[in-house]
Order: sequence, then structure tokens, then C-alpha cells
Amino acid sequence: MKIVDTNLLRSFQTLQDIPEEQLSWLILQSEQQLIEDGVMLSTPNIPVPGVYFIIDGTCVVYTLQNGNQREIGLVVTGEITGYLPYSRGRYSTVYICATGSVQVMMLPYDKVRDLILNNFELTQTLVHVMCNRIKYVTALQSQNEKMMALGKLSAGMTHELNNPASANIRDASFLIKALRNIPAKIRELLSFQLTDKQYNSLFHFLEESLPKNEKLALPLRDRRQLEHEMAGWLEELSVKDAVDVAETFIDFAIVPEEIKNLGNQIPPDKISDVFHWSVFTIEMTRTAENIRESSRRIADLVRSVKTYTHMDRGYDKQITDIHLGIKNTLVMLDHKIKKGNVRVEENFDYKLPQIKVLIGEMNQVWTNIIDNALDAMSQNPTGILIINTVKEKEFAKVSVIDNGPGIPDAILPMVFDPFFTTKRIGEGTGIGLDLVKRIIAQHRGNIQVQSRPGRTEFIVSLPIDI
Repeated sequence: MKIVDTNLLRSFQTLQDIPEEQLSWLILQSEQQLIEDGVMLSTPNIPVPGVYFIIDGTCVVYTLQNGNQREIGLVVTGEITGYLPYSRGRYSTVYICATGSVQVMMLPYDKVRDLILNNFELTQTLVHVMCNRIKYVTALQSQNEKMMALGKLSAGMTHELNNPASANIRDASFLIKALRNIPAKIRELLSFQLTDKQYNSLFHFLEESLPKNEKLALPLRDRRQLEHEMAGWLEELSVKDAVDVAETFIDFAIVPEEIKNLGNQIPPDKISDVFHWSVFTIEMTRTAENIRESSRRIADLVRSVKTYTHMDRGYDKQITDIHLGIKNTLVMLDHKIKKGNVRVEENFDYKLPQIKVLIGEMNQVWTNIIDNALDAMSQNPTGILIINTVKEKEFAKVSVIDNGPGIPDAILPMVFDPFFTTKRIGEGTGIGLDLVKRIIAQHRGNIQVQSRPGRTEFIVSLPIDI
């Protein structure tokens, strides 16, 4: 082991300017220890015994996430760790483990009071170490939690994009097959040998039917009755697969009177072939429309992601409609909303003036609050998420209300405390309500919470810059 004297302690960058007598006091009051490889200097939920000065060696600092070790840094020769003066807690939130043999000098916890009372410069230095550690851990936590949020949102967006993309592939395959069959369908149409008047009737029917985009606004029972009526009439005319033909016509809002008008113009022996040829044409149109709608859904999702991440703007505050960020957040969390069988009620005051915010940071605020609400309602058969916006004096007020079990009274005062969470490691967006509060404070706003069983409300107030 190295002999620890004041000269050795001055090799610590943070201790270079400490008076000689204070360093001597530190050496006399401390314990010299040789920590073997794999031994813990600190473990969560176990009191930290004191201030550690790493004389020689390296320790790894890590946390556990879903049972896996996640390294967050190293403590090496010349650095200080463990309990520091004026720290709010005796308990570490991380694991610190020796890698190889590590020589440490440890000032016991019960000597810290004397340190504070009699060694001003040394205490000041150790407090500065603590402040730097808090800044580092906070920045690391923020980055980690942003990545967790991004991963969680990415999983939801992957699911949302997969549905329309798969539909596009399926419909495009059908359309390609149908287009390849066009020459045969043209020959089939010519083989009907209809009169010019009959061909005109067929083409007029298709010209009137194909542009229809609306669906019949009928209750399911009435729709089934209409399909039954149409299928019965088609069966009387010996149309093959009359039920399928009727369903296709109804899907395109084609009512029985329209097909009866066409049927009256076509020879009885040609009606089945003509109607099936019409169904083929209609289904091609429907498939193309499905591709358009799926592509539009993908474009809407991409636009929402682009706006949500604020990728085309700088990092300064921007004038924006606050509802845009909330709506984009709901799009990003849509998969979770559907999965949780949650009904969303938007009570927006669209007369609210636009406000000046850091758009990316505020999107993180909406994501955290709404995601927490969805988690709270996960055990509900049906969740109800209510989002209200209103102008209150010089503030834009946003309320996010869920019908979850509520926050226990014992926990409620702590929800905005740093590092406080009720979730297991790896769950949630991770940014924490303490950082949410900081972001809102950065905008000169405030956040409050009110909770009782069946109703929890987070209220965000942001100043309106007019």
C-alpha cells in the first residue's frame, strides 16, 4: 500500500489548494483500506460508510436495469466518491465495485460533522465535488431517459407503421395481379357482345359508382338487411356468388336500385358475367384507394414524428400552437392508447394564443405526463384520458386527467423529487417528473398535481407571450 501523506493528497486535483493542517487532519481521522477485486464500496439501500478517497486503483459505477448491469462511469486514482458533506441521503443509488485491488482512504460518516465545523476549505471542495457529481448524474439520467423514451416511442411507431405498410404490400400484390389480367378482362368484355346501348349502360353505371368515396351510414342491422335484399335479387337472376357480389356493391355505397337499373338493360344470360366483370373493376379501384389511404397514414405518421422531434428547427424558443405538440404526442403514443383500450377526450380551446416554447422539450413534458397517465390506467378495463386547454389570465393552462387508481397520499408530495419513481427499472419514459418540472420552470411556468382514487390531474400553466 502507498503511504498516504499530505504530498500524496495534493496529487488529487481537487485537493491541491487545501491548507496543510486540514489535509493532516483528514489523514489522522481517516481509515486506510485495501479493497479486493469485486468488493463493493457502496450498494443501494445500504448506508454509505463515509467519504472515499481513491489512493490507487479503479472502481466501476453501475446500475441494474431489468437484471442487467449498466455501467455509468468509473472512479479512478485521485478521485473522490461515497458520502459527501451536505448530501441529502446516506444511501447510494448506484453500485460501486472495485476492479482489481483498490487502495482507499475513508473518512467515516461520524467524522463529517467535525469536517464541516472545523475545515472550511476542505468542506467547500467536497461540496463542489458533490455538485459536479449531481450535474453529471442528472445529465446522464436525462440522456438515458431520453433514449428510453425514444426506444419506447419507436416501438409504438414501428407497430403503427407496420400496419399500413403491410396493407400496402398486400394491396399492391393484388393490384399487380389484377393489372396483369386486364387483357383477358378486355377480351371477356368484348365476348359479351352487348349492344352499344347496353355497353353505354354498363359504362355509365361504373362512371357513377367508382368515384364514390362515402360509405353507407347505416347501422349494422340495416346494412345486413340491405345486403340480404340485394343478394336475394341477384340469386333470382342466377348471379354466381351473389352474397359476395352484394357485399362488394354495398361497400361502394351502391344500392339495389342502381344495380337493378343496370340489370334491366343487360340480357338475362349475360347478367352474371357483367356483374362479376363490374365487381373486378370496382375491386381494382378499391385496392388503389386502400393503397392511397395507407400511404397517407404513413405520411401522417412521418409528419407527426418530424414535428414531434422538431427536426427542422433550431434549439431556441419558437412561437407555436400548444395543441400541435399535444396532438403529435397522442399520435406517437397511439399504439399504447389502443392497447390499453383508452378513450381520449380532447377539450381544446382553439382560441388560445400561440405561446413561445422550446418545442422539443415541451413534447417531452407532454409525453411523460400522458405516458404516466396511460400506465396508471393499465389495470382499468376502459381508461378515460381527458386533456383540457384553457386561457386563464395570462397563462395557457393544460390539464391531463386520468381515471386510474390515483397517487397515494404518502407519495403525492414526493412525485416531483429528483430520482423519485414508483416504476420498476426500465419502465416509463424515464425523464422523471423532476425534469418535467425543470423544463416547465425554464418556461416560467408551473406544474401541479391533484389526485384521488379514480381521478388524477396534472395541471401545467405556461405564460402567454403576446
